[in-house]
Amino acid sequence: MEFFRIHRDIPFMRHALVLNAVSFITFAAAVFFLVTRGLHLSIEFTGGTVMEVEYVQAADLGRSRAAVDRLGLGEVQVQNFGTSRDVLIRLPLSGKSGSDAKQSELASRVFDALCKAESGTVATKQYTTPQGEQVSRPSCSTAAGSEPLKLSRTEFVGPSVGEELTWDGIKALAVTVVGIMLYLALRFEWKFSVAGIVANLHDVVIILGFFAFFQWEFSLAVLAAVLAVLGYSVNESVVIFDRVREAFRKFRKLNTREIIDHAITSTISRTIITHGSTLMMVVSMLVFGGPTLHYFALALTIGILFGVYSSVFVAAAIVMWLGVKREDLVKLSASGGDPNDPNAGAMV
Repeated sequence: MEFFRIHRDIPFMRHALVLNAVSFITFAAAVFFLVTRGLHLSIEFTGGTVMEVEYVQAADLGRSRAAVDRLGLGEVQVQNFGTSRDVLIRLPLSGKSGSDAKQSELASRVFDALCKAESGTVATKQYTTPQGEQVSRPSCSTAAGSEPLKLSRTEFVGPSVGEELTWDGIKALAVTVVGIMLYLALRFEWKFSVAGIVANLHDVVIILGFFAFFQWEFSLAVLAAVLAVLGYSVNESVVIFDRVREAFRKFRKLNTREIIDHAITSTISRTIITHGSTLMMVVSMLVFGGPTLHYFALALTIGILFGVYSSVFVAAAIVMWLGVKREDLVKLSASGGDPNDPNAGAMV
């Protein structure tokens, strides 16, 4: 399906040098911020405690945040998730050891502060789980006998677990990169593999650069978005590379630059339809998904925009500069013609 068709090829590669210079500056700035500022890692990587608190009515985040801040626990995050009554609280590691006992005591202090902010007092209450087990949990009750908030869940992530998740994330990224390189090398040619992986790493580093510069929280959800961008970006490159191969078969008199311009121009309608539809969904998550999906959708939005740019002006330009030729993609017969070309040997 096409919204429109452009009958005259747009000379994209004429401006490849300038646009790649802009890309290099952006890439260098992203690396600089990653080195100097670093990523603001979530507790999945650094370790800490996650608390989920459910309020009877819509939670007053300002009051809850102020109550927790008065405890002086360092950088604590208080945000809604799911509904306006559900509050997620992330606490950093307490002390050098960061033991379960210390983190449990820290969670109790936070719940007590939240309860007092709602004019309640904390007492220990017995609950029966769906499995029939008896457990003790802190309960907040007011003088009128109401329960303004409940502690839904407390989860502790140790520093060793966070370190393991960090290495697992690095391994996942490395395996994805190697897989993409092998796929492009086998499907096309090594020049396309080099171009594709440079373009993909360009997108990943720029996403990380944004998160380092603005100190947005880098969580497992954001890592999942980065890995998704790798696959999404390489898909756009593969579409253009396929058109390049088709154009080499079809147009014998065009040089490499003209072939690439034709390939990109012929995919513009498809690019607008595909990426426009995807961006509508991702931006919807960004606007209406709440804090839980905010950084995930933000990473996807940045990745999609730069993925389209890099596929056209980075990957395609590198293929051109590496000197890809018709002979690299089209197998020639003994007579020097393309055996799959029905016009091979025709007199013009």
